[in-house]
Amino acid sequence: MITPDNKAKAFALTQTHKTDVGSPQAQASVLTTRIKEITEHLKENKHDNMARRGLIQMVGRRKRLLKYLERKDFDAYKATVAALGLRK
Repeated sequence: MITPDNKAKAFALTQTHKTDVGSPQAQASVLTTRIKEITEHLKENKHDNMARRGLIQMVGRRKRLLKYLERKDFDAYKATVAALGLRK
């Protein structure tokens, strides 16, 4: 479960302005934080299939957000991928 502090740090990585929480960059940042937490959880709890399903859904949602961002604003996409440390 992502804490409010971790969520604020994730938003701070890619915000376009001070109160930005809805842009694709900010949403992808929070999803990346949640994906990392669930990945660590699944390393210890290999049979937690509900968490695995949620993880797969989050990865798909992040993929769609980044695909949208790549189409609409390629420079912002490149900056977001670099800031989050994703392979693309």
